[in-house]
This record gives sequence, C-alpha cells and structure tokens, in this order.
Amino acid sequence: MSGADLVLRTASPEGTRAVGRALASLLQPGDLLVLAGDLGAGKTTFAQGVGQGLGVSDPVVSPTFTLVRQYRCGAGAPVRTLLHADLYRLDQLAEVLDLDLAELVEDQAAALVEWGDLASEVLGPEQVTLVLQPTADEDARELALWLPPSWAGRRDALVAALGGLGLLAAAGEER
Repeated sequence: MSGADLVLRTASPEGTRAVGRALASLLQPGDLLVLAGDLGAGKTTFAQGVGQGLGVSDPVVSPTFTLVRQYRCGAGAPVRTLLHADLYRLDQLAEVLDLDLAELVEDQAAALVEWGDLASEVLGPEQVTLVLQPTADEDARELALWLPPSWAGRRDALVAALGGLGLLAAAGEER
C-alpha cells in the first residue's frame, strides 16, 4: 500500500467502523469515497461507521443487489444524504455512468462506492480511495487511504481524529 497518504490498522470490525465515523465528520457535499478490497475485507463495515458518524438511523447494509441505497443523515451532519453504491455486479462502465452518481452527490450528498476501483476512471478525479485488506488476524484490517487535492484542507483534521483513535500506522509523503 505504498504511496498512500495514510495507512491505518484496526483490530476489530468496531475499529473499522471508528475510522468511518472519524471520516464522516469531515465529509462535504459532493465527496465521493471509493472503497476497494476483496470480498469480506470490511467495505460495508466501514460504510456502517460512516453512517453512524452522519447520524443515519436506518441500518446501513450492502447495496449489492439494489446497486444504490440512499440514507437520510441526522440533523447537524455535514451532508443531508449518504449514497451507498455497490458496483460488484456491473459488467460495463456504461452501467456505472447510468447510475449518475456525480449528479446525485450534487444535492447535499456524499457517496460511498464499494468496488468503485473497478470504475474509478469514470467516477472522476476528486475521489477519496480507501483500500481495505484483511491481515493475519481474522478481525484486523489494514486500510490505505489516498486523498485528492480537494482534501488538502481536511487532511490535518483527519490525521488528528485518526491519531486520537490510535489507529494511524504511517503517513505517506505523497500528497
């Protein structure tokens, strides 16, 4: 995971959710987070943490068969709507374009896109990319985070929040 802006290690699913909660507080309308990793890597677990951090009251579940789920965020959240998409079952980039995620996030929303790495070229350059990987410990995860230029002003706040959780393993030099 070399070249990542931040590398984190979590010891449990709750730790992965905690990373999602920390990142949620920094989201802004229009943000798009690409979640990558093998089956069972923790993408939906991370999304649950983001939902918790945004005050989503409904259970955040995998959108594998519905493709996109929308969740209303709680009062005081930095965005009104959390979009949660899953591209695993899509075969062509044209199908991703048909979802029109870019237009959906324009309306006070932020989006999490599981398996988004399969279509990152059509999702635009201003995406946060998070790669989750299991470790030798069944419950632990390593998370690598790449931040786009639009996050330059939020990077220090994210590092502070994650450092406070004791999850920050390393910070890359590339920004």
